[in-house]
Amino acid sequence: MAPRMTHRAAWLACLLSLLAVDAGRVGAQAAGPAAPVSAGRPVALPYFASLKRPVANVRVGPGRDYPIRWVYKKRGLPVEVLASYGNWRRIRASDGSEGWIAAMLLSSRRTALVAPWSESAVDLRAGRRPSSAVAARLQPRVLVGLQWCDRMWCSVRVQGQEASGYVRQTRLWGVYPDETIPDRSVWGVMRNML
Repeated sequence: MAPRMTHRAAWLACLLSLLAVDAGRVGAQAAGPAAPVSAGRPVALPYFASLKRPVANVRVGPGRDYPIRWVYKKRGLPVEVLASYGNWRRIRASDGSEGWIAAMLLSSRRTALVAPWSESAVDLRAGRRPSSAVAARLQPRVLVGLQWCDRMWCSVRVQGQEASGYVRQTRLWGVYPDETIPDRSVWGVMRNML
């Protein structure tokens, strides 16, 4: 014979099961019906992406019925993806603003902005040492393409210029301070094979 449950224990069990169902529902709403996927594998949130199109609407909520909060007018700008809801991504801009954007407007191509929080220029170095020659002085908010990052330095190419070199990873918005980005160039792949 099964032990008899007291009225208080039954009430507590019912309450806990309702909380578990409600927590599952809240988690499903936050994550949405589908998590972001790259190369067939789920992508952990948050992560950085860039804008695929030259014009992209950012909305108040995850759908076309929501009002437009702001409009991006430059391809390649980095955004931080914070959440996913179906084919929509909640993003954060470099100034801290948040909104929702259609996933098809985002690219996995990595870019960064040079110290958008600063008023001082940042050194683009010829090598990965603080003593390396300064190849250029980059103004805040300059858009750069990320070649690779090793948690200290990032190899970058200035968008629309021939300039390339190394920038301290902490001076870029579009890459996390502890993140590594592998070198996918032909030389980088060959170096990793040796």
